Amino acid sequence: MKLFTIGKDGKFVPFNEQVFKEENKESDLENLLENNPEYFFEDSKIMIIGRQIPTNLGSWIDLLGLDKSGNTVVIELKRGKTPRETVAQLLEYASFVENLDYEALNGIYKSYIGEETALDEYHQEYFQSSSDDIVSFNKSTKLVIVAQEMSNSIKQTSLYLRKKGLDIYCMEFKYFQNRSMEKMITSDFVVGEESFIKSDVKPSTQLPKVDEKKFMDSLDKNGKTVFNELFEFAKKQNLFFRWGSKGFSLNLEIENGFVGLCFGYPPDSVFKQSIYTGIEEIRKKVPNSENIIEFYKKSLGNLKFFEPAKTNLKWVINKSFDEKEISQFFKILMEVIDKIRYNSTIELL
Repeated sequence: MKLFTIGKDGKFVPFNEQVFKEENKESDLENLLENNPEYFFEDSKIMIIGRQIPTNLGSWIDLLGLDKSGNTVVIELKRGKTPRETVAQLLEYASFVENLDYEALNGIYKSYIGEETALDEYHQEYFQSSSDDIVSFNKSTKLVIVAQEMSNSIKQTSLYLRKKGLDIYCMEFKYFQNRSMEKMITSDFVVGEESFIKSDVKPSTQLPKVDEKKFMDSLDKNGKTVFNELFEFAKKQNLFFRWGSKGFSLNLEIENGFVGLCFGYPPDSVFKQSIYTGIEEIRKKVPNSENIIEFYKKSLGNLKFFEPAKTNLKWVINKSFDEKEISQFFKILMEVIDKIRYNSTIELL
């Protein structure tokens, strides 16, 4: 394949194919696929939930993802040509992943993403699924090998395994660079392309976390107004933030730890620029919490700008909100805090 850019003089400037591993580490390939799964897998979008995941056999899974149906996708990356043992590695990973239930997947996802949001909620937002869609996680597993060059033995073995019913795919990528040092990557399935596109298709590495400044810089003017006041409210009430790769959880310290009151997200998150309630956090961590949850839901529902989001409510900040509307939210949040503190005190008596 020959690729060109067109110069200002109308002349073709060629991209020359390069050997990826000569100037890149395997972690560089992981970064590319981790950050751009939609471009590698096109119509079969993949949601990455973990990277460099240790198995019970002392091996490490390069990338673990989920498809729209909740099926696991195990991805093995090779920056050069695939060695003979690649398929054996992938089968070993599959034997481990097959036994992961929802709680295990949720733990992997939370450790990787660094946020308190539940996996099923993030999955729904990522794929823009209907709240009525019921996803059964890890009913089956897809196996994907990504390499710059797929050996004939790997292709032949993978085709054999596909005929025997194993959901395995091989993808080759090509790496190009022109005289201006611009880089380009193309990708193509060499085993399993048609069926992959037609189908709904605890880690040691964690995404880097944001902080208050990075978070505020990512917001539009409507978001800055709301979140700036939220940060001021948190400081006055001695609440604390736990930061993730995109957003944060706002937490109240209680006797046996802390409880997440709500979650904040920036515009480039799958949740958009929004605030989500921490209903499930309160349910799990606060004793006799049903009355608190009922009050929280009913009060926010009356505000009109909060809408249902599975078991939570969400406030999508996509327009300007006045001071009265914002203060109404803080008033409700303050009452929830008082109720949690009261319940926690009663429990200790």
